[in-house]
Amino acid sequence: MTKLTQSTLWPQLEQHSAKLPHMRTLFESDSERFDKMSLSACGLFLDYSKNRATDETLKLLVSLAEECNLTAKIQAMFKGEIINNTEKRAVLHTALRANSDQDIRVDGINIVPEVKQTQAKMAKFVDAVTSGQWLGYTGKKITDIVAIGIGGSFLGPKIVTQALRPYWNPSLNCHFVANVDATSLVEKLRLVNPETTLFIMSSKSFGTQETLTNTLSAKDWFLANGGCQADVAKHFVAVTSNVTKATEFGMDADNIFPMWDWVGGRYSLWSAIGLPIALLIGMDNFYALLDGAKAMDEHFLHAPIEKNMPAIMGLFSLLYGNFHQAQSHVVLTYDHYLRGLPAYFQQLDMESNGKSVTLNGETVNYSTGPVIWGGEGTNGQHAYHQLIHQGTPLIPADFILPLQSHNPLGEHHQQLASNCFGQTQAMMQGRTYEEALAELSHSQLSDEEKNLIAKHKVMPGNKPSNTLLMNKLTPGTLGALIALYEHRTFVQGAIWDINSFDQWGVELGKTLGNDVLARLKADSDANELDASSNGLINKFRRASI
Repeated sequence: MTKLTQSTLWPQLEQHSAKLPHMRTLFESDSERFDKMSLSACGLFLDYSKNRATDETLKLLVSLAEECNLTAKIQAMFKGEIINNTEKRAVLHTALRANSDQDIRVDGINIVPEVKQTQAKMAKFVDAVTSGQWLGYTGKKITDIVAIGIGGSFLGPKIVTQALRPYWNPSLNCHFVANVDATSLVEKLRLVNPETTLFIMSSKSFGTQETLTNTLSAKDWFLANGGCQADVAKHFVAVTSNVTKATEFGMDADNIFPMWDWVGGRYSLWSAIGLPIALLIGMDNFYALLDGAKAMDEHFLHAPIEKNMPAIMGLFSLLYGNFHQAQSHVVLTYDHYLRGLPAYFQQLDMESNGKSVTLNGETVNYSTGPVIWGGEGTNGQHAYHQLIHQGTPLIPADFILPLQSHNPLGEHHQQLASNCFGQTQAMMQGRTYEEALAELSHSQLSDEEKNLIAKHKVMPGNKPSNTLLMNKLTPGTLGALIALYEHRTFVQGAIWDINSFDQWGVELGKTLGNDVLARLKADSDANELDASSNGLINKFRRASI
């Protein structure tokens, strides 16, 4: 048994969770439940009253967090201690939004000045491009940006720029490429002009297979459509640690932006990886994004656990995964600009907490990271919400809604909000057999038919959800929202005693993929791997001849 499950609180939570009344009963017995179980912080409002929880539930969860030294672990992260034990690295994405007078050290060196220098370099670059000082090789202004990356260096900037579309510079457009499938790149290149396109390549090593392949193909396209090697520096910049390879590619050393080992890819949008964001929304709005995240950092660091928004959300997720056998968690965004956010949170949570051993290598005997999925309201209501309401799995949900729309039109936003709130209500209260039968009382159906249909209309309810509101989707509120989920992910990993900051499963796939690539390029059939891998490789080789 692990130390976590040996805690006396673990069986207490198991027994307590099994005896909780239906949420309908909890609301009926406490008219102040909403006021007691809601919280405001950093421009966000969280209603967590529609959870399977009482005061005792929260007390037990907070006690578990305290027993697992959650507060000390939070402080250790912010101080730059080596909490990524397998890679012997600090975890300091929070330093990317720190104030300039803060002192945060890695290997005895204050890293904040370098962060601020990089931001100043970004600001200078953004100003040059957006003001028209930066010109392409034919003297024309930049109109399109093609951002090439993979994983966090792709998804973070893509989702944030999509979410902040109302703040875009109208003279710029941005296209994101990650997939090594040539179609992804070719379709984007069809939309742009080599004379007015800027490529941003993001790869710490300048050797990530997918990113390098796409960048080399983009360069070939550029050279085949009027550009020459000397012109590459005017159209290609990089975010990388490998300055040598970037300059050999043809990039100007002044236009190479740094990456650091103490920032994981899925936490990197706040760094120079966010250069596409800064170009699209302007540096002032990028700073506002950082400030929103900084506010959530301060809240997470200083608020007591029982009033700490990321801690509360993380503890409830742990509750359902470990004591109610929930295997997934759905994120539902009731704002078109936030439609991509579930995919970002999916990577953040599943790449971080998809682990099966503790920090000291002991195999866990409890469930860790759930499957994170979701989509855009109200579309999902006509698809997968059916499973949430009447299916057999328990699927906790987060609903996210700005109270004000960037595009007010008639009753659209009222209808959107009514759908959002109605879904949370339906998940909580459900519909009993008696209620379903009463609804059919005036129909022309026979009694037998009414009884049958009523059974099909029953919804058990008691399905938990959080509702997150903000007055309006702004760079600041978006920054706070993303940081909230970063810290929510940390809370779960800290209690599970796992390393949320490595990704060896991802690394294995890369290693084996490189080996397979060599065999696909070989002159003879593969015969040294398992029968399936050999067969698939050989089938592909023959189709390519």
